[in-house]
Amino acid sequence: MQGNSVWMIDQLLLPFSFELLEAPTFLDTRRTIKEMNIRGAGAIGATAGYGMAQGFIEGEPDEAKKALDSARPTAKNLTYATDRVYEAAIGTGSPVATALKEAQDIADEDSDGCFKIGKYGAELIYQKSRELGRRVNMLTHCNAGWLAFVDWGSALSPVYVAKRNETPVHVYADETRPRSQGARLTAWELRNEGVSHQVIPDTAVAIMMERGMIDLVIVGADRIAANGDTANKLGTQSVARNARHYGVDFYFAAPLSTIDRDCPNGEVIEIEQRDEDEVLYMQGLTDDNEVTRVRVISPDSPAYNPASFDVTKAVDVTGLITPKGIIKPNPATIAGLFR
Repeated sequence: MQGNSVWMIDQLLLPFSFELLEAPTFLDTRRTIKEMNIRGAGAIGATAGYGMAQGFIEGEPDEAKKALDSARPTAKNLTYATDRVYEAAIGTGSPVATALKEAQDIADEDSDGCFKIGKYGAELIYQKSRELGRRVNMLTHCNAGWLAFVDWGSALSPVYVAKRNETPVHVYADETRPRSQGARLTAWELRNEGVSHQVIPDTAVAIMMERGMIDLVIVGADRIAANGDTANKLGTQSVARNARHYGVDFYFAAPLSTIDRDCPNGEVIEIEQRDEDEVLYMQGLTDDNEVTRVRVISPDSPAYNPASFDVTKAVDVTGLITPKGIIKPNPATIAGLFR
């Protein structure tokens, strides 16, 4: 925060333009979350925490919490942050100062946790490289890099640490339709980090796994249930089932704040529904270097946009990469993270 405003990278403009966006009030901050100017589990959580602090600054903490909590219901980090800030500050003698400190603590913990995820995940990539005797070809889905968190990221943190350790790794970033976070955000991050990468169609995953072109899958997570079922960007379920079918290790990478111990399984996770325009239209760069929005679906044809997320069953997951190590996705090991 700067003053009373929350500042963020406007992800809707990437990768064609880099601009910072100011959210002066908690309602402005809610809008940036809802409209996906800011996205990614950790980034949503940190932003919501600061938005909750804005609610105390504006003297409307209850209204702010209600508004922020409804912005994007699937991401656990959002309510994790608003709950923490609200409960820490409400009824205290200095609610504003307390709320600001709690919001900053959430952001700092996100950065620290993601770096630890990177260390554990980088060791996984290193061991895979030793086993294969060559570079590791890794697939990721959606964006779970430093744009999606306060720093480092979750799924891409192991890649960044591996590169710094000079472990050879190549990343396939699938497009992630309909919002194309892989093509727009992940590819932009990897280019800026100097990581070897290629963007692939979402529909290429199965044949590439069949041909042995993918050695490892690491993706982020938006909510992990107590039994290991996990909600993530739409399409993750298909990637996980293909990985299991073709014998490719599949991991979710997430900080502890993404785990919902009150959610027994994936069947009860609320899945956010979004507008059909996300399927009907895309934004891109013309040959004249102008950014424009175009319709990519047959004129007058409607679209069906079932959800922003799907749920991957724990049985399809090799493991969870957490700040406390890599674990199997089952109730006992997940509960053990909090002891």
